[in-house]
Order: sequence, then structure tokens, then C-alpha cells
Amino acid sequence: MVGDVVENAVQRRFELPIGEDAVAAAYYRVEGDNLVLIHTEVPSEYAGQGVGFRLARGTFDLIRASGRKAILRCPFMVTFFARHPEYADVVAG
Repeated sequence: MVGDVVENAVQRRFELPIGEDAVAAAYYRVEGDNLVLIHTEVPSEYAGQGVGFRLARGTFDLIRASGRKAILRCPFMVTFFARHPEYADVVAG
């Protein structure tokens, strides 16, 4: 796996490059100062390899660094947060 998570504001998603042409992504919409995390996609050939974890961790870290808050509507992100309460400062509400 290659790369770190980056924000692609034009496509409203956080991206994790995971292969020559593959990207895992966490999509969001903007509501005021908050990012509503709505959907996470990991290519099926990378399932079970920790890609989703790396994507979620990188997404939460970038949101934290930017001073914004996340509203969780994506079931994967809800599950990640339940297992990683150290990100409570990132989640709104």
C-alpha cells in the first residue's frame, strides 16, 4: 500500500491511494463548519487488509488538524469511532 490520506475538496472526499490505480475514499458533504461523513468505499480486492482502518484514521486525523468537526452518517465510520473513542474531540454531537 502506498500513500497517506489526503482531502480532495473538489470531489468532497478523503482519499487513500492503495495501488497504482486504486483509491479508497470517505465521502462527505459540508454542513456549516461540519463535515458529514456519508459513505466509505474500499475496493473489494483490498477488503480485510486494514485499508478501511487506515482511511478512517487518516480522515479523522485530517479533520482534527483542520479544526473542523465530523458528523457520522456512514455506518463504517460509526463503527470505527465506537472502537476508537480517542477521536471524541473530532465528532460533533
